[in-house]
Amino acid sequence: MKLKASRKWKYRRRNEKHISLWGSISFNLAVFINLAVALFYPFGDDGDEGTLSPLFSVLLWIAVAVCTSMLFFFPKPFGIRPFLVSIMLRSIYTIGLGPTLILLGAANLCNKIVFLVSFVGNRGTFTRGYRAVIMDMAFLYHVAYVLVCMLGLFVHEFFYSFLLFDLVYREETLLNVIKSVTRNGRSIILTAVLALILVYLFSIIGFLFLKDDFTMEVDRLKNRTPITGSNEVHTMTLTSIMGACTKENCSPTIPISNTVEEDDEDGIERTCDTLLMCIVTVLNQGLRNGGGVGDVLRKPSKDEPLFAARVVYDLLFYFIVIIIVLNLIFGVIIDTFADLRSEKQKKEEILKTTCFICGLERDKFDNKTVSFEEHIKSEHNMWHYLYFIVLVKVKDPTEYTGPESYVAQMIAEKNLDWFPRMRAMSLVSNESDSEQNEIRNLQEKLESTMSLVKQLSGQLAELKEQMTEQRKNKQRLGFLGSNTPHVNHHMPLH
Repeated sequence: MKLKASRKWKYRRRNEKHISLWGSISFNLAVFINLAVALFYPFGDDGDEGTLSPLFSVLLWIAVAVCTSMLFFFPKPFGIRPFLVSIMLRSIYTIGLGPTLILLGAANLCNKIVFLVSFVGNRGTFTRGYRAVIMDMAFLYHVAYVLVCMLGLFVHEFFYSFLLFDLVYREETLLNVIKSVTRNGRSIILTAVLALILVYLFSIIGFLFLKDDFTMEVDRLKNRTPITGSNEVHTMTLTSIMGACTKENCSPTIPISNTVEEDDEDGIERTCDTLLMCIVTVLNQGLRNGGGVGDVLRKPSKDEPLFAARVVYDLLFYFIVIIIVLNLIFGVIIDTFADLRSEKQKKEEILKTTCFICGLERDKFDNKTVSFEEHIKSEHNMWHYLYFIVLVKVKDPTEYTGPESYVAQMIAEKNLDWFPRMRAMSLVSNESDSEQNEIRNLQEKLESTMSLVKQLSGQLAELKEQMTEQRKNKQRLGFLGSNTPHVNHHMPLH
């Protein structure tokens, strides 16, 4: 049982390495296919790619051999790209560009199918039910990748361009760029709705009061009839001219052609004859120009009665829509991207300065016998904990030891109390050693203090004895002094 579980785990580990390799191959193939499409499309007949001289043909074969040998001597990512480039060039000048794209597309499709099968087998997607399959966004992404490969191979080469978005999936920086838009998507959408409301209001004002100012220069395509409402003007003009010429018995061909040519050469078109065209013009031209819609409208004269209204209209659109609303949208995106970057830096800083297992910071190990690097490498290595969890999961429960049974129960309950939170054996031993040193120092200080007390008590005893002797001596001297005059008084006189 143990050997079987061990083999199963090793097989999964090997598959994970292969999955990374297959993903890199798929991305490189997608890049090379799109380069070929961009450089040579539209594909012509056979021979458009040209013929190589014998010297260049031999050099290309040598390059293929060298790049093939690089696969065995260099790491996989660095050896795959030169090999694919050499094979693609050699096949282009050997079998043609079209068959080469078909071969590259088929190789990419087969590689991605193998990748998808390994991905599903590694993650056990189908063993978790259809709901897990539907909610697994990574699985759905790879399925969509396979479908795009099939569309590019069997429908049209332009579908291969969608495969380049795999770069966003592979790079975390680009994912943060996408998240900067999607994280606060509701705020961005509401701000955009506010911008549309303002555009609608400015369009109504322009339609009511400034309709004649909405004229723009256009470049009409030759031999094409105009699409806008100017068709009616042209039809009315042609009809009136034809009628006038009929009454005067003149040939209508010459004035008709001259009128059409004058209108075409003029290139001026009214863009606010309907409210819908006003909205389209303000939305299209107003938001794309740095100065607002006033940059594309007719330049009014200062003698016109609506000159002041036009100035106010242009300035209000510029300050409200361009300066405030659009910058609000850009500000939300930029702030979100800055927040994502700061969160990423904070996570990296935590991973560098905090133990993943116990949560102790680096400064806790300063001036200790064990450094922080030794602690996260030896004492609390997170990979050792992961291996232990895997061991508990693949091991037969009847063979559990006491600690393994406890950990298995904690894992089943999704409880992390078995992790040594804010504790480390090295710090515990260091703390006990420091406590013993402090106790030893206190004992030495106590002994020195006791010896000093003994000395002081001895000195006090000596002083007490000396004071007692001095007191006795004083008493003797005082007694002798008091008896001496009495004796002299009773002595006989001669």
